[in-house]
Amino acid sequence: MCTRCLWLDASKPDYVAYHDEEWGVPIWNDNKLFEFITLESAQAGLSWYTILKKRTHYRAAFKGFDVEAVAKMTETDVEQLMDNPGIIRNRAKIKATINNAQRFIAVQQEYGSFAKYQWSYVDFEPIINDIRGREDYPATTEISERFAKDLKKRGFKFLGPTTVYAHMQASGMVNDHDNDCFRKNPLIEHAKSLDLRSLLN
Repeated sequence: MCTRCLWLDASKPDYVAYHDEEWGVPIWNDNKLFEFITLESAQAGLSWYTILKKRTHYRAAFKGFDVEAVAKMTETDVEQLMDNPGIIRNRAKIKATINNAQRFIAVQQEYGSFAKYQWSYVDFEPIINDIRGREDYPATTEISERFAKDLKKRGFKFLGPTTVYAHMQASGMVNDHDNDCFRKNPLIEHAKSLDLRSLLN
């Protein structure tokens, strides 16, 4: 039987699949990063599992997380999304997603890719944290504070330091799997094999 992270509710198969297959895997594909940013910003004030259950609805509502298409969404689209029971019907969060798509594209234009911008915060290598118990999970870090501050300066919404740290965990910028979790070491080896510095520069 696999040992998994302490935070995981193993009674939920979709949550287990997310932990086993996605959480902490380094991502450098911009569309995938936009998906994670969209979902994390929607989570603000809610549980991640609430958003995870709605992920397929978010994918359909926001055009497969095509950042160019989302950036062009209009007030008419906002009104239609407010009637969509599959997503969180919060007008501010919906409008923030469209705004964030526009800001995301601006970062791509400046850096060549959002991934290059994002991964520069950890010098293109995941931070591996020593997680022995629940008290070892950080909520924010100095890096997530700086990252969030810069995102805010660039006009992004619903991406404060805690939300940004959750994004960093999800997209593999940090490896916060428990030391005893069966995913910890394979992800360390996977990250070493990637050479993100060469991939993104």
